[in-house]
Order: sequence, then C-alpha cells, then structure tokens
Amino acid sequence: MLDEVRPLADALVGAGHRVFLVGGIVRDQLLGRELGPGADIDLTTDATPPQIKDAVGPIADALWTQGERFGTIGVKLGERVIEITTHRAESYAPDSRKPEVAFGTDIVADLARRDFTVNAMALELPEPQLIDPFGGADDLAAKRLRTPLEPSVSFTDDPLRMLRAARFIAGYGLEPDADLVAAVRANAHRLEIVSAERIRDELDKLLQVADPSAGLWFVVDTGLAELFLPELTSMRLEQDPIHHHKDVLAHTIAVVAKTQPERLVRLAALLHDVGKPKTRSFTDGGVTFHHHEVVGARMARDRMQALKYSADDVEAVRKLVYLHLRFHGYGDGWTDSAVRRFVRDAGDQYDRLVDLTASDCTTRNKRKAAELAQRMDEFKVRVGQLREQEELDALRPDLDGKQVMDHLGVGPGRHIGQALDLLLEIRLEEGPIGEAEAYARLDAWWADQPHD
Repeated sequence: MLDEVRPLADALVGAGHRVFLVGGIVRDQLLGRELGPGADIDLTTDATPPQIKDAVGPIADALWTQGERFGTIGVKLGERVIEITTHRAESYAPDSRKPEVAFGTDIVADLARRDFTVNAMALELPEPQLIDPFGGADDLAAKRLRTPLEPSVSFTDDPLRMLRAARFIAGYGLEPDADLVAAVRANAHRLEIVSAERIRDELDKLLQVADPSAGLWFVVDTGLAELFLPELTSMRLEQDPIHHHKDVLAHTIAVVAKTQPERLVRLAALLHDVGKPKTRSFTDGGVTFHHHEVVGARMARDRMQALKYSADDVEAVRKLVYLHLRFHGYGDGWTDSAVRRFVRDAGDQYDRLVDLTASDCTTRNKRKAAELAQRMDEFKVRVGQLREQEELDALRPDLDGKQVMDHLGVGPGRHIGQALDLLLEIRLEEGPIGEAEAYARLDAWWADQPHD
C-alpha cells in the first residue's frame, strides 16, 4: 500500500510540502487488516489545492477537481484512486445542515477535527512515522472509543459523529468512554440538523458490520433513535407481561444479527416488526399482533421515504416486511400452487425473504428451532425441484397477450387482461398446461363472457 502512494508523497515532499496518510487505513493497518482493492486511500498535506495539482499533476494518470473548493484533489495512479486534501477544520453552524470548511497548515489541528482518537492518527510519508497526538493507538489496543477533543465539542462540530460512534462500537468492538455516552445523550437533538441522506448512509454502514447489535442498542439507549428511527424505541415493549417473553426490540436486534450482512435484508430485519406496537392486543391466550406485517409494511415504507431511500430500496424492504410471516404456515399441507405463489410474490426478493424468515426464529427452544430449520430446508428443496420442472422464476401464463388477441380475433382491452389473469391463475394452481390446453380453457372462458 505504501508503495502505491510513494510517488505522490515524493512529489509533494519534493515540492517542499509535508504529506501524511490518514483515515481508516491507518487504523486498519495497526489492526493488521488487509487493504481491499476498493479501499479508500486518503492523504492530507499542507499544500493548497493548486499546489497539489502542480506537484502531482505530471505523474498522475488523471486528476479530479470536483472537491477542490473543499480542499480535495482526486488522483488516479494505475487502477487506484487516491484523494489528497489540504489540512482543514470543518464544523457546523448551530442551524446549518452543511459543514463550513477552513484550510490549515498544521497536522495536529487537522487530526483534532476528526471524529475519534482511533481515526485521529497519521503516518508521515515518504518514510512512515506515526503521528498520534491523541492516543489513538492506545485506545485501539484498549478497545476504547473517545473523541480527540471534548466529546460535546466534537459532536457539536458534526452531530453525525454521534451516530457514527455506533458503527465503531459494533464494528470494532470498542467500549464508549463514559463522557462520550453522556455527551451523546445531551446532544442527541443536534442530529436534527444533519441531512436525511447522511443519516441514511451512516445507518447503512452500521447495518453492514458483522454484528450491529451493540451499535443498535447504543442508538436506542442514548436517545439518538428518537431523531431518525423512533420506531425502534417504540418496540421496547414486552410481548407478554405475564410470562416476560423478550421484548420486540431485543428480538429485532437478534434477527438483524442473524441475517447476512447485506444492506436490504438487514434493513428489512430492522423494520420487520415495527407494526407490532400498533397492533398489540391482549387475550386470554396471551398477547397478539394481528396483521402487524401489513401495518409494518406501511410504516417501513414511510420511514424509509423520510430517510430518502430510493424507490427501489423502499419497495424491496416493504415487500420483505409484508411477506415475512408468509412461510410460517408451510408444512400444513402447502400445495405446489402455494409454493408457486410464494415464489411469485417474493419475486426478486426471494433469497432475502428466505434469509429473513430463517433469521426470524430466535427461540432458545432447540426443538422448535430445529423444526423450523428442517421445514425451511425442505421448502428450499421443493422450490428447487419446481424451478427445474416449471421455470418457476418466470411464472407467466401459457399464452401471451398477442396470442390471446389473435385467437379470439379481438383487439386490446379489458377482456385481454382478464383472460391473462385467468391463465396466470391456472398456471399458479396447476403448473404449465401447454398451449393447446390453454387455448381450450380460453375458449371455454370466452364462451361465458358477454359480447356486445
């Protein structure tokens, strides 16, 4: 990795500037984590943007200047893109959603503006020398999360850091300093000035660490969730106050941890039971949450739209929440038709739905867990068999619209849609019936229709 940035470092130092490797790459190097092919490499320097361009332009394969007014020049060397940024300090005005940026010349001042001590380290180049004015290496070894400045100052400068803390707690197994926790609780309301897009992106990053559990508990316990995902706090209720079953939030966080660390299935896991608080009722048999998947699907849609997720993301998660209970009746005489409908309704979310459904079992009863796992395995085998036999992923009627119109001798209209609906229903119930039989069924149906 150092070999990749050495030409840039030599060019900047040769032009009379100092240059440092900064960011997560320094932290991960100390942890012995390998640098992935798409990993970010960030340099900081006392050179101004024009000076950066003058120094590295002759050796770069390409330059990007879109971030120049913020002090950042993008450089391409071979297949690697590296960002070089002038030392800076940035902070939010009390009522602003955008940070104000000022350039500087001091590496320690630049590191002081960073979020946590474990990220406030630098390697001076070209001959690596660790710059660690705030004890980040010691904190990393002790698994401690602190801020370089007083936490209230750091979180006032950029309130998103409070949510980012959750990701580092979960992703690196760090224990937050007591002063940090207190500052988050006192300043949680400041998250209101951060844009929904930045909050959304940070939430996505948290959900994709191996086990987000500690981070999710942090955002609830500190009050941060109230600002961007209040449904989490609402789920902190006992399902059965008599038998004291685990509350909905504890179950939800356990489900998130069991799913694959993939963004959309993790979002669906986080939101799959958001409808329970609104649908909870008590009966002689205990507590019920009738139709919580229907209510929850609407709530998930609304929350994701508020967080500015794309329409495709919203629809994917809404579908997963709506369908997350569908499998639980399997084993009670499901026909091939029911299996076809499950696959048809899941569509391109089938694999995520299977993951969510399997992860939704968090019981400590080994017998029940084993029974669910066995039913799920049997179901997947059955789906595989039907896919081989029937092209299950392309469930369509045996005739298309043109064939229907040509056969009936009529043009487009409502009756063509009705005919295709009929043929699709037959396909779901009986599997492929072939064109000859489809035409016969179409004729029988058409004979019973009123014709003007």
